[in-house]
Amino acid sequence: MDKGLQAFIDKLNTLSFGNMYENDFYFTWDKTDDELAAVFTVADALRYMREQNISTKIFDSGLGISIFRDNSTRTRFSFASACNLLGLEVQDLDEKKSQIAHGETVRETANMVSFMADVIGIRDDMYIGKGHTYQKTVVDAVTQGYHDGILEQKPTLVNLQCDVDHPTQCMADMEEIIHYFGGVENLKGKKLAMTWAYSPSYGKPLSVPQGVIGLMTRFGMDVVLAHPEGYDVFPECEEIARKNAAKSGGSFTKTNSMAEAFKDADIVYPKSWAPFAAMEKRTELYGNGDFDGIDALEKELLAQNAEHKDWTCSEELMKTTKDGKALYLHCLPADISGVSCEQGEVDASVFERYIDPLYKEASYKPYIIAAMIFLAKCKNPQETLKKLAERNQPRLFQ
Repeated sequence: MDKGLQAFIDKLNTLSFGNMYENDFYFTWDKTDDELAAVFTVADALRYMREQNISTKIFDSGLGISIFRDNSTRTRFSFASACNLLGLEVQDLDEKKSQIAHGETVRETANMVSFMADVIGIRDDMYIGKGHTYQKTVVDAVTQGYHDGILEQKPTLVNLQCDVDHPTQCMADMEEIIHYFGGVENLKGKKLAMTWAYSPSYGKPLSVPQGVIGLMTRFGMDVVLAHPEGYDVFPECEEIARKNAAKSGGSFTKTNSMAEAFKDADIVYPKSWAPFAAMEKRTELYGNGDFDGIDALEKELLAQNAEHKDWTCSEELMKTTKDGKALYLHCLPADISGVSCEQGEVDASVFERYIDPLYKEASYKPYIIAAMIFLAKCKNPQETLKKLAERNQPRLFQ
């Protein structure tokens, strides 16, 4: 057995994660510490095997169904890459080309697309109170379909972003942090600043900042949530962060000062999001078909954003971080001042300096998603990894 792969198997042998088998992935805070560690370990193992030119296909056939109700580049291709890595074909459900417009229900759609599907990835992050509810409705439908003998297997749900959490993104962020600082054991006491930043657009989801504070507080870090007054996130997510910090020995604090959050920070994550209260109002307006109200709200929020143009990741702020060299994170695409917009979330010089770690951060997402699928489909992941190594089938024949 290859020593590198054996180390990953040995790590899995120390963890308890059996409940992930035939289960779904909604939120990181639904998972135990061991279950999250298993995802990171399998992700690293799959990446290692691909780099060693070893095929990781555990499926000979099957579908991965992607449902994107919002635009996407990184997550869409990451899901497709993850499915392909494991041997699944990907089929995207384009709701505009389906029978949904003719009255097809969510229950019917979910079962019709799942006859040979092993995983369903859903992004639905636009409206407060809707995204997670839709994902849960799909899972309930296919679970019933499986129990009734309609489906030969129950597809696993992977949350590719909802209104509450963005687990695949935040776990990819965490993978970057773990590798950057040389291991989980080196994270205790590190200061992470999750801060709002100015954007010339409105309506950006809250799920990234909520996912970050809900996950990073589990590793003993000192997590600071910073935003102007009125840009609050879900109170429930803040409470999760507080409980996580208390349990891990870290801390979770809030401030209305970007400068305070950046001071002596080891990691900074400046990212725009819409106010929780405004997003609730937006959902209500769309539900009522009040498009005039939506236009008025958009103008109001853009004006509100414009009052905080000084909330930007500048070279001056970066100098105040730990040794002036904090790790800069972003889920991408960033609003880059002078590049993608006149004024935005980050100075062009800062973004350019961190472009390699930013792209590396994004590169972990396919493996994180693949690991989530792997752990849901393999009853004994250690044995499956061992068999893949013994099979030793090249990914690329030369």
